[in-house]
Formats: sequence, C-alpha cells, structure tokens
Amino acid sequence: MKFSDGYWRVREGFTAAWARQTHDIAINESSVCAHASANLVNGRGDSLGGPVFTVTLSTPAEGIIKVVEQHFRGAVDPGPHFQLNVDEHANFEAETTDEGTVLRAGSLEAVISAPGEIWSIDFRANGRSLTGTSYKGLGAYTEQATGAHYMREQLRLALDEKVYGLGERFGHFVKNGQTVEMWNSDAGTSSDAVYKAIPFYWTNNGYGVFVNHSEDVSFEVGSETVGKVQFSVKGHRLEYYVINGPEPKDVLRRYTELTGRAPYLPAWSYGLWLTTSFLTDYDDKTVAGFVDGMRERDIPLSVFHYDCFWLKEYHFCDFEWDGDMFRDPKGTIAEHHRKGLKVCVWINSYLSSMSPLFDEAMEKGYLLKLPDGSVYETDFWQPGMGLVDFSKPEAREWYCSKLEKLIDMGVDCFKTDFGESVPTNVVYEDGSDPVKMHNYYTYLYNKTVYEFLERKMGKGQAVLFARSATVGGQQFPVHWGGDCESTYTAMAESLRGGLSLMSSGFGYWAHDIGGFEGNPGPDLYKRWVQFGLLSTHSRLHGSHSVRVPWAFDEESCDVLRKFTKLKLSLLPYLACGSKQVSEEGVPLMRPMALEFPHDPATEYLDRQYMLGGDLLVAPVFSPDGVVKYYVPEGTWTNVLNGEQITGPKWVEEQFDYLSMPLLARPGAIIPMQEGRNDTEGDLVKGVTLKVYCAESLGSEWKTVALRRGFEEDSAEVRFRVRYVDGTLEARSEDVADNWMVEYDGHRAQAESGSVVLPL
Repeated sequence: MKFSDGYWRVREGFTAAWARQTHDIAINESSVCAHASANLVNGRGDSLGGPVFTVTLSTPAEGIIKVVEQHFRGAVDPGPHFQLNVDEHANFEAETTDEGTVLRAGSLEAVISAPGEIWSIDFRANGRSLTGTSYKGLGAYTEQATGAHYMREQLRLALDEKVYGLGERFGHFVKNGQTVEMWNSDAGTSSDAVYKAIPFYWTNNGYGVFVNHSEDVSFEVGSETVGKVQFSVKGHRLEYYVINGPEPKDVLRRYTELTGRAPYLPAWSYGLWLTTSFLTDYDDKTVAGFVDGMRERDIPLSVFHYDCFWLKEYHFCDFEWDGDMFRDPKGTIAEHHRKGLKVCVWINSYLSSMSPLFDEAMEKGYLLKLPDGSVYETDFWQPGMGLVDFSKPEAREWYCSKLEKLIDMGVDCFKTDFGESVPTNVVYEDGSDPVKMHNYYTYLYNKTVYEFLERKMGKGQAVLFARSATVGGQQFPVHWGGDCESTYTAMAESLRGGLSLMSSGFGYWAHDIGGFEGNPGPDLYKRWVQFGLLSTHSRLHGSHSVRVPWAFDEESCDVLRKFTKLKLSLLPYLACGSKQVSEEGVPLMRPMALEFPHDPATEYLDRQYMLGGDLLVAPVFSPDGVVKYYVPEGTWTNVLNGEQITGPKWVEEQFDYLSMPLLARPGAIIPMQEGRNDTEGDLVKGVTLKVYCAESLGSEWKTVALRRGFEEDSAEVRFRVRYVDGTLEARSEDVADNWMVEYDGHRAQAESGSVVLPL
C-alpha cells in the first residue's frame, strides 16, 4: 500500500508520523527495548504529546533478530498466530558502544542509534551492513476518512539488490518494482492474485525478512521508494524478523527452522499421477479406460485421482460417492491397488446446503457463523454452501471422521482444493480475528487433513495435493500451482510461480501438465509433459478435456513413456534431494539464483531451474522447439544426448519432443536405476553412478550417500569417487548390490566393492 505522493508528500487523505529520534534504550534480560519519538526532543518541553514508538528487539534463534514495533500498545490481539519454533536457549548478547546499542544473535547483529541521535537500526553480519531502517522508515499512518491506522516499515536496499520470494507469484520472478499483497485468492495463475501468499523474502545481499502477520501484509518492493522494501499492516503493531545468510540457502535453512519444514514423502508420490480431469460425467468405465490405456502403452502410473464429480452434483463436499456413476467404489479401489496404484480423491472444506451433511454440521455448530449467530452461506461454489470452522476442535474431529470412511474404503490421499475464498465478516469458535483468519484458514484446513492421514497411514506416508497455503504450509505437502491456461505463456507463468514458491520455504511443487483451462494441442502437451516429469511431482490434469496421451497423438504416448521412465530412473537422485528438503529446508526444485548466488547472470532467470543440486532443466516454451538458456561455469553434459557445453555462456538450440536441455553439473555423480517401471523397492540395488566431467572431481575422494528409500529412517549406502591421472575410481563403503559406474559411454560393474575405469 502506498502512503506517499511522490518523494516528499504524504498521500492525500492520510496523516503520518515517523520515528525520528532515539529517546532511550534499555537492555533487559532477553531483549532490548528502545523508544523513538516522532519529534526532535531538545528539551523537556519538546516531549509533550506523541507519538512515541516502542521498538523491542530479541533473539529467537542464532542468526535471526526479531523486531516488534508499536505505536499504541493496548490493542487486543485474538490471533491467529503462525506457529514458530523459537529457540528458548538462543544466546542473547547486548551492549552499549560508541555507535549505540548492539544486539547480537550469533552471526547477525543490530545496531540501534544512541539516545539523542536520529533514529536508525542497522543490521550487520561479519562487519558488513545488510539492510536497515532510518528516519521516515518506521511510520504510523491514519486514514482520515475511516480512522483506520497502519504501521509501516522500510528496509534499505543496496545498489543492484534483488528481492525473491513472497509466495507463489506468477509475474516477474525478481520482485523489485512490484506491489505485492499477502491475500490468498481463488484467481488462477495469470494475475497478481495468488493462492499462496507468504510474507517472506530474501535478497542477493545475504539476508531474508519474514513479516510475522497472518493478515494482509502489503509490500512495496522498490516501488514506493525505489531504494527500499516497504511493508505495512493495519493496526498499531508490526512484527518482523531479519534472517542472516550469508548464502540464500542459509537464509532458507533458518527460515524453515523457524516456520517448519516439509516431512519425508512416500516414494509413490514421486511417480506419475493421472486424473479424471474436471469431467462432469465420468464413471467406472471411464476410469478403467484411462488406467488400462496407460498399462497397454507401457506408461508407468503411480496414482489415480478422482476429481470433483466422484461426488453427486450439488453435494460438494459430503464425502459420499455418486452411486449412479460408481456402483462399487470399494471394489474399484481394491482393483486399483491390485494394479499397483494409489488412489486420491478430491475434497474441500465447503459444504453444499443440498447435502444432508450441511444439516448435520449446522446442528452441531461446526460451520462458520455471522455475528448474529446465523450460518454464513454463499452460492460461490455450491448452493448455499457453508464453511467448516477448523478453529473448533470438535469440528476438526468430525471432519476427519468423514475422511476416515474413505480411508477405510481404501483411499490413500486427498486433494485438498480451495481454502482461499474465506469471508472476513464471520465469527470463529476460538474468537480469532476473521481478517487474520482469511489466509490462516488454509493452514488449519491442510493441517487437519495431513495430520489425520499421518495418524492413519503412518509417519512419512501422508500426502496432500493442496492448492492454497500460508506460512508453515510447507509442512503439509504437496502443493500444486492451481488453474492455469493451456498455453505456452501459462506454462512459463506456472514455472515462475513454482520458483517463487520454492524461494519461500516450500520444498515440493507440481502443476497441471497440459494446463487446466482449454485444450492443448499435441505440441504443447508434449512440451508440458517434459517439464512436468522433471518437476518434483507430476500430475496430468485438465478441465473439460482429458490429459491421457492418446487423446493427442501416438507420439505423445512415446514422450510420456520416455519422461515418466526417466523420472523413475532418477528416484535415487530425488531421494537424496528429499533429505535436504526435510532436514535443511532447501527445496528440491531450485531457482538458478538460489543455486548460483554469485553468478550475476542467474539473477533474473525464471525459465530454467535446478532439480536438486546437479541437474539443470530448461523446459521448451515454443512451438518450434527452440530454447535459449544459460549454462553456468564449467563443462556441463546433456544427460539425454551426451553433448557437452562449456560455460559460462548462453546457448540457443532446437530440440525434438524426445529431448530437451537436461544438463548434469561438472563433476556430478547422478545415481540412476535404469529400467525402473514403478516406485517400489530398494533405491541402491542395481544403481548406476553416472559421472559427468570426471576431471572436475579432482584427486580427493568425493563421498556420495545414497538412501535405500524415501523414508526418514532409511539406511544409507556411501560411495567414494575420485579422478586421478586419467582413471576414475569408485568404492563402496557399505554393502551395495550390483552397482555400476558409467562415464562417457563406458560402464563397469563393481567387483569387491570397487570400480576402476581408465578414461
């Protein structure tokens, strides 16, 4: 939200006061409290009236400083609040120096200007200034017409500093110059409205900022004041955290340690998902045709998803199969399981008034209510629908009891759709502020379903396919990008959204292969298949047209088969990356700027990415098959055709549908299990260690730890590889079965736990 009219004037209709001078500072047991006056106080006579800002700094964890800025301090705060993992034993150090008062949080420090000086806070690390605020940064604003109060802060941007994150954003990947609102909305992927608003960003200057408010936080990223990031909220209190790096991955590690990390996911979730699309008249015959058609064409399938119309029309979402279309769902699910498939069904948190479930929920008080006590209803998605009040424990238990019937029937996971269109004029059971609950509702919704699945399926076996999210939502994966159009432009905007979300603490992401709205032609479908099978999770889904490959052409079947089997062969590699997601908070799908923060050429790249730390993926976004992409320093190798490219440089190439830029990093050791047709079994047995540009390895042993499975407690097998005088050597430190090493077309079987390949 903009509060100024140009550089000098306050926007018409607003009054403003800014923190101008430090008045006093007190060092307490675990915090530093400062007061900053809006006036210059040269004598006691200047102290009549206010405002005076109270600013409290503390240390929630090593490398993080929490800042709370208040104008009036007496407001009631009913919540909700994000669930944060605060280190109660974090080392707290503060002292008064000639510069002012210094608070240290391990590697990060904040310097507050001394009493009597112009107000400022400077955040530093290793003697280098990262960002900070000064006079006219911290401000309180009042809208004259409504009396609404706002708190605003501005943090300095360095010359050429780039800002990333702020949730799933489909516009420009670098957020500089943008106005960004933290307000979840059911709005598709082609505008500045989003399903997943995350008030967290990081920059290429070595730090991140998390604004700890669940309501709408309005960001002006170098857009109101070009050299500053501004954020504001309604009310008299503003809370934010400055997070040190120094590398972007370090910022994400600290941020996800604070807000939560994604759990381990089962192996089957990484396979190919196929849905019914948003068909309105599909039945058992339709589903059988899809599943059998994939088997007949030797296209491995892992999950089958039933979208909305497994339910009776006008009955969304009462968790009852439409008996006219599905006569024996339990038997059908058992048949899917016999064929090696997991089953997912679509749900949401809205109840149609035409369903008997609405009456049950209304009678028990499980639906959101208006202030007069009546049930909130809308015709937005279903007739007279109500929303489940997830702030009420009994409502959560009741909701899970309906899911339990489906689990007992054999359903394996749920697509938790919607959760964005949440009203702000309702009353919650726990008294939460309905404006703050607008974004937070999806956290409670997905948490309820995920934790239920975890109880039923066991730890590491729960999976959602969720659309909406807020801070902490990364703990309930997987999330997909929502309703995109079936165009090349929408394919690219989907990738931008995914990379932006991966920059915001989320580890996994998927999208509708082929696009949701519209009917893609064979060309677009095949290009989207390539991209989709090289994302962390892969789902074929559309609106009123199907996404089975034979609906397009026979070559589409070939492309889907090839890239599905390619992904299955990469399961050992993905398992290693998944460990980083769960234990470090580093995403499996990474923007180039995250993986190569010191290469200025990567700063704006949003049409290519790293899958894990060693594979560069550049999807094809044009009908002629031409793709222009950037190759960082070193000799990279195309995994699909063996061609080598030495960077740093830009490359422009043309690809057929069975190939694309998929490049292995210099010195990469990519574990693969070729010939895989499913997600079952040991990930080490029969593995091939594919070494690329072995010269980059050097003579020191490089250790590679492979996981036997995706489970958290999965055993690891360690290998050591080095390159000495034209010879590639590899050894197994643990028991490994039938493993091989491959380099430059040469392959050798391990004997007695070691391999030597003359090159």
